[in-house]
Amino acid sequence: MTGSLAEHLHAALSRSARAQQTSLERASGTIAGSGELLAAEAVLSTAETLARSLRKAQIEPGEPVLCPIGNKPRDLAVLLGTWLAGGVAVPLAAAAAPTTLEQVRRATGARLSVRGGELEKIARQVPPARDLLRSAALIVFTSGSTGEPKGVVLAEERLLGKLQVLDRLLTFRRDDSVVVPLQLGFIFGIWVSLLAILSGARLHLVAKFSAEALDASLAAGASVLAVVPSMLRALLAPLRAPAAPHLRMLLSGGESLGHQLNTNARAAFPHTSIYDLYGLTETGACDFCLPPSEVAAGIGSIGTPTEGVDYRIVDASGAPVKPGQAGELLIKTPFAMLGYLDDPHLSAAAYLEGFLRSGDQARLRDDGRVEIVGRLKDIISRGGNKIAPAEIDQLLLRHPAITGALCAGIPDARLGESIGAMVTLAPGAVVTGEELRSWAAGQIEKFKVPDVIEVCDSLPTGSTGKLSRAAVARRLAAPRARP
Repeated sequence: MTGSLAEHLHAALSRSARAQQTSLERASGTIAGSGELLAAEAVLSTAETLARSLRKAQIEPGEPVLCPIGNKPRDLAVLLGTWLAGGVAVPLAAAAAPTTLEQVRRATGARLSVRGGELEKIARQVPPARDLLRSAALIVFTSGSTGEPKGVVLAEERLLGKLQVLDRLLTFRRDDSVVVPLQLGFIFGIWVSLLAILSGARLHLVAKFSAEALDASLAAGASVLAVVPSMLRALLAPLRAPAAPHLRMLLSGGESLGHQLNTNARAAFPHTSIYDLYGLTETGACDFCLPPSEVAAGIGSIGTPTEGVDYRIVDASGAPVKPGQAGELLIKTPFAMLGYLDDPHLSAAAYLEGFLRSGDQARLRDDGRVEIVGRLKDIISRGGNKIAPAEIDQLLLRHPAITGALCAGIPDARLGESIGAMVTLAPGAVVTGEELRSWAAGQIEKFKVPDVIEVCDSLPTGSTGKLSRAAVARRLAAPRARP
């Protein structure tokens, strides 16, 4: 296909608007959420009005525009309007802390902000022109638990290319109802929403996740649902049986779906195609996929590379490891970021011989599929022994009483780090942390047995809904968490 992403979105919405006007497909191209329903024509009108306002404000080509979003229908129109005017959209949560908003404003130098479709001038000075932003569509800031957040710059042409790949992989349809409880400041939420618009599907944005909200969407006819695994766990919690009569496709991403949750999801939705997707913001997302046709053989893995993606698994020196051995996963893709905003040194350090460093530890299985075994930064160094926390998660999940587990390293004056874990239990199950430690001692090497296990009602998550090992570490480092 030729043309820009903005042109493709504009054309798709125009087709949907014509279909609505002729009563062929009343739901085509509509965006719903937060009590608001925008038809395709209204999305176009809002985007075009914003683009005119931005041009009147003399927006420069490639100028960043802050786009505080609340997962409302107008948020998509704001992104499109920014692109139609030649700007670079910077999506971030409208409810973000003032310090976070100020960090992003300072990092981008933005003078323009669009909230709820209304243009606001937040600074007088036009930000300096950056070569990196000349062909950019998005600056997506990572959550950055420490220090300043990093701005990942994604090119418009590359983003469109990735959407076309995903269209061939997933085949959204015009009669689909796509439900997105993911934040639109999160690359997963962005691409699912854009793909729904390009496909002419009905899009339903969920402003605040809850299992009850998804129950209602599924019962009302959702045919495609995109979630991170922590959301799926909540949806499939014991004693809950969501009715999903029209759900034909479930997309899981943001973290590993894992063996048990994949099994539970297939049991709950036996007629639904489940895709386990893996990728990074820096690579444009969805670099690996375990499709429904391969689940039986590949469960527990992230599958194989998607179209156009190459990879390596290397040791600390950058040399390839043997199949079955763990090493860092490196990814090469034509859809990767242009770089980190205003940080060429960090951008260069993110690559090794043209491959982007994922920061994930992985291994190549005997069946030819890749399996994630942990994050390099999450590796626990306990008394000189290196332990992948994901391995401990999977061990604990084999206990019949445990429904969720998350492990992390805790600062320890004697060992350097000790191993801590938080777990959730099945209804009616009664077991203590010490009893679980004793059970684990019979399953794995002594140095891998968690030093502390805390039973909790739910596992902690971060701002995007993904499970947070950092939160586990903070919780278990508190003196009251010790046995």
